[in-house]
Order: sequence, then C-alpha cells, then structure tokens
Amino acid sequence: VQLQASGGGLVQAGGSLRLSCAASGRTFSRYNMGWFRQAPGKEREFVAGISWSAGSTYYADSVKGRFTISRDNAKNTLYLQMSSLKPGDTAVYYCARDSATARLQIALWAGSYDYWGQGTLVTVSS
Repeated sequence: VQLQASGGGLVQAGGSLRLSCAASGRTFSRYNMGWFRQAPGKEREFVAGISWSAGSTYYADSVKGRFTISRDNAKNTLYLQMSSLKPGDTAVYYCARDSATARLQIALWAGSYDYWGQGTLVTVSS
C-alpha cells in the first residue's frame, strides 16, 4: 500500500486549500482513514478521520467547522478541504490508513495507523 499526499502550499490567513491523498491497492474502501499534522518542534497530532464507508467523520476541536474530510472510494482518494486557515495550521500534513479493517470507531492515536503518506507542507502566512 502506498499513500501519496498532495495539495499543500503557501496560503494567506483566511484562505483555503484542498489536500488529496491517493492510495494504491484494492482495499482502500475497507479502512478508516485519517489526516494528521506535525508542526515544527511539536508532536504529530490528529486532525480528522473518516470511516471506511464515509458514514462518519471526526475532527480535532482545533479544526472543527473549518476543515472537511471526505473520500472517494471509487477513486481510492482521501481529501481534506481546509478553509479559514490560520497561521497555527502551518504544518506538514500526513494521510494515514487505519491498521484494522472497518474499525467501528475512528482512531485518534497515530499508533493505530500503519501506512502513512510522505506528507505535504501547508504554510499559512499572517
């Protein structure tokens, strides 16, 4: 399984970006997926997660109402629409696949994910 994240870049505060994560293989639709981020000098943190069927989502409080996670299982692609961006959102963003198939709850802990994308840098200027 390979995950390829893209869509990062430099944006002004208040702007928007859409991240994508393309997955290889035939099992994408069986797994919950998540987005994490890591700012310089900080630990990796959970941003958003989506169930395998896209029936449920979960967001960190810091992004709730501003970010939207979605997926297209036919295209093996995960998305993160980011709006009203703040300088505090500056980080490398990673997509990740849950280690268990069809987990009932969206995992918030990075250790529950076994495959990771290479990361895409998002920089928000003030």
